Amino acid sequence: MKGVCLLGSTGSIGQSTLDVLRTNPHEYNVVALTAHRNEERLLKQCIEFKPTYAVIPDAGIAESFRHEIEASDASGTQVLSGLESLDFVAALPEVEIVVAAIVGSAGLLSTLAAANAGKKLLLANKESLVISGDLLMSAVKDNGATLLPLDSEHNALFQCMPSNYRTGCAAKGVRKLLLTASGGPFLNFDSSELKNVTVEQACAHPNWSMGRKISVDSATMMNKGLEVIEASYLFDMPAEKIEVLVHPQSIIHSMVDYVDGSVLAQLGNPDMRTPIAHALAWPDRHDSGVSALDLIVNKQLTFEEPSYEKFPCLMHAFEALKAKGTAPAILNAANEVAVGAFLDKKIGFTDIPKLIEKAMERSTIVVADSIKTVLSVDVETRLRTNQYIEEL
Repeated sequence: MKGVCLLGSTGSIGQSTLDVLRTNPHEYNVVALTAHRNEERLLKQCIEFKPTYAVIPDAGIAESFRHEIEASDASGTQVLSGLESLDFVAALPEVEIVVAAIVGSAGLLSTLAAANAGKKLLLANKESLVISGDLLMSAVKDNGATLLPLDSEHNALFQCMPSNYRTGCAAKGVRKLLLTASGGPFLNFDSSELKNVTVEQACAHPNWSMGRKISVDSATMMNKGLEVIEASYLFDMPAEKIEVLVHPQSIIHSMVDYVDGSVLAQLGNPDMRTPIAHALAWPDRHDSGVSALDLIVNKQLTFEEPSYEKFPCLMHAFEALKAKGTAPAILNAANEVAVGAFLDKKIGFTDIPKLIEKAMERSTIVVADSIKTVLSVDVETRLRTNQYIEEL
């Protein structure tokens, strides 16, 4: 049985991953589960899967959780706290597979720890690649790790690559990457209507069940912008060879355009268990628990160009990718702060791209030559963006 460390087990990706493990009980052993603060859900997961370790970074919450574990049927699980504990469980020798599903830049260091330990790294935390792309890809290469994408779009691209392909390399014969986007809940809104949309509307994705932050990113199309940057690092492709197509049905998850005129696409029902099962089993395949795609029911597949006027976040992401250096880290940090302020109802929906633009315009872009540099830029950008919010 393969040992699994699940970083971020209580979020939507974490729950979907555990569902796939549940479907294949004789394939995997859960060694470690981690959560930010959802004690109730983590306790249920520990009782079911009985991991060796459970991690909650906050020491106070972890202490309370430790008492709950000791009084439960998971009393054998050791509770750890502190950010360094995330790195510890990601590098455990009994762990073969690390699923990096912590949302945002908070997942960067533990993702790097898994890469440095040479693990099979299943990456759902796209922000790690966005803010430290070259550093993370170098860690994967230098330590013999295997990096497999969990985002449905990048997993689709990976499946459409030539046989024996490894992430981080430019695939021979590939002309272009075609990333599909649902368009989110506001695809058919006019630009003038976006100013007054609510948090509840922004979090109501038409096709996918996701957390609040990523749902807002989908609504602004920043999620697709971050995926463009991620795709550039994963597949060693420049910005001008990556195209975004709005595909409202979310059936074709992405496509690879080859120089001979062939376009390979990966299709499936919009369910994250499919890419998770693919990455867990790779290079083999096993059951995901997802129903088969019915092409008679899903017979209409449409595509259109994205509107940069309506979704300027996507444009800002392409700009950051072309600028390179710390520009993607600035973009990501400003976006996380702006989305948090929107979810707290401090700013409006259309203020999100304005804050990102201001942060990028007023920041100095430098070479992202170390984690220290990246983290410093991340902190500075967050402080500056919070100041811009106060000005609003």
